[in-house]
Amino acid sequence: MKAPILSVKNVHKHFGGLAAVIDVNFNVQAGAILGLMGPNGAGKSTLLNIISGEYKPDSGTIQFQGHDITGLPPHRICRLGIARTFQIPQPFVNLTVLRNLMIAAEYGRNLGEAAAESEALKILDIVDLADKKDMFARDLAAITLKRLELARALASDPTVLLLDEVAAGLTEEEIPRMLEILQQVRAMGITCILIEHIMRVMTKAVDRIIVLDEGMKIAEGTSHEVMEDKKVIEAYLGEAV
Repeated sequence: MKAPILSVKNVHKHFGGLAAVIDVNFNVQAGAILGLMGPNGAGKSTLLNIISGEYKPDSGTIQFQGHDITGLPPHRICRLGIARTFQIPQPFVNLTVLRNLMIAAEYGRNLGEAAAESEALKILDIVDLADKKDMFARDLAAITLKRLELARALASDPTVLLLDEVAAGLTEEEIPRMLEILQQVRAMGITCILIEHIMRVMTKAVDRIIVLDEGMKIAEGTSHEVMEDKKVIEAYLGEAV
């Protein structure tokens, strides 16, 4: 087996007396889509924040393409090829949709303005936002902002993409298109780690799932394997079940 593109090794993170992530280990192979599940407060977003450089772990390491990136600032990690989306979209609200993507392309790919615009337009087509390219981000609906968040991350030309509930708020009718977009992202050669509570997205999109509970990894495997795991059932439904 090839060396993993991303390795999380013995990572711990505390906030005061609260243990948010406890001795978490996993590897991600290039081209995979890894699901990250767990109840609210399980440590999922904290773990993405550690990988992307928002937080520095108290101990443990993050290795990307064989290099230790532990504790590097977010802008350096982004330039190396790891981008992320946020649960609450964070666009430049007073810029257009197109300009939001161009900034990401100019920064993430070192492109000039004309090349950045060309790349931005391609990505807007992928996420079905081409018709909104001249709208200001502040005027977009919440669901559309989710797609803009994804598009901005893609515009930085990531090798690994961290997706924090990118399908949250979608209707049943909208989910199939998001699943198609995730497969298009995979086809671009991008490795993904996906946090999601919508089980239809998890079971259809990912190769394997890691489940966190109270900061600890309690299960890892295919969607079927983790759904049958007693610890996972207890974490979501209670020990009595």
